[in-house]
Amino acid sequence: MSGAPQRIAIIGAGQAGGQAAYSLRLAGYEGAITLIGDESAPPYQRPPLSKAYFKGEMDAERLFLKPLEYYAEHTIELITGKAATAINLAAKRVELAGGESVAWDRLVIATGARPRKLVVEGSHLRNITELRTLADVDHLKTIAAPGARLVVVGAGYIGLEAAAVGAQLGLKVTVLEAMPQVLSRVAGPEIGEFYTHVHRAAGTDIRLGARLEAFEGLGQVTGVRIHGGEIIPADLVLVGVGVLPNLELALEAGLVCGNGIVVNGNMRTSHPDVFAAGDIAWRPLAHYGREGRLESVHNAIEGGKLAAAAMLGLPAPALDVPWFWSDQFDLKLQTAGLWTGADDTVVRGDPQSRAFAAFYLKEGVVIAVDAVNSAPEFIVGKKLVAAQARVAPAELVDKSISMKDIGARALG
Repeated sequence: MSGAPQRIAIIGAGQAGGQAAYSLRLAGYEGAITLIGDESAPPYQRPPLSKAYFKGEMDAERLFLKPLEYYAEHTIELITGKAATAINLAAKRVELAGGESVAWDRLVIATGARPRKLVVEGSHLRNITELRTLADVDHLKTIAAPGARLVVVGAGYIGLEAAAVGAQLGLKVTVLEAMPQVLSRVAGPEIGEFYTHVHRAAGTDIRLGARLEAFEGLGQVTGVRIHGGEIIPADLVLVGVGVLPNLELALEAGLVCGNGIVVNGNMRTSHPDVFAAGDIAWRPLAHYGREGRLESVHNAIEGGKLAAAAMLGLPAPALDVPWFWSDQFDLKLQTAGLWTGADDTVVRGDPQSRAFAAFYLKEGVVIAVDAVNSAPEFIVGKKLVAAQARVAPAELVDKSISMKDIGARALG
């Protein structure tokens, strides 16, 4: 491949880093690829961790993005269980724990994000855990016995998915959310109200507006104290209050960062030979005319593909609208687009039927959709978002008009 770099190093063996490596080989790149991960496992899917893997319905190997033999067969040097400690831009080397280093002509930083820590009294106690890695869930599974009292701090996707699995495994579950709505960062109030009802109907104690003050216990957590003095008994606590991008390597190297590593539309950083992808990247959001950092499988895959293409001088792949999903109980929530900034919400279907959708409009334009057990609404809604289509709210509400027909009219 004429003009291609001889050596590419990728820091971070997650979804984005793995995708960058796979895309390079798929494009015919024959140079050296080194994929560096600080976990002992090869690149794997994270979404099932809080769902099928926690529930025991999926083993670890099924999480792997590629079989182990793929890396040797495609001449990708996979370094696991070893953290990158520094990036030397001048020498074009990545320093590793233990004193080794890896040379590169092009570099991809895909270091992801880490769970935000709660700095409160008692946060050092045993059986207070997070849910980000295989090791986190393996530990959680050893202490999540039927009848155990699980307190989940934070009602985002991870917290509610884990709460749903906990309830199904026979745990006594309490969810503490500081905001007045569950899923407040990712969905509108109609979706939040629905999922609050679903979890309460399953026996979960959902506490909204609950401010955590301290963890109680001697050596091991026994309770969670909230504002007002109430202590909620706990045998284990799962903290899911968001993540922080792992910016340390980039900042120390002198790359331009904000709430993520600042990149252009091709995932190129402020250094022309360095790229960033995945949760770490502060990137242009083409469909919304602004920049942001996304935490999703879609974003990781797309960023890895964009970085690979740019490093090889190939045309950029087509951009998709942001999309997400969440499995809780028998419900699949599928989201396309970003709902923040909407000035109107249109609900299609009856939430009590457990199959409905919320469409978010801004000045008449569909900017996002949340679809619960409603695949047609998600599929067509995603196209409407991508096209920045205008749809009359009366049409969206009217179930006698199929989504196929709504799409045909709006998209021409």
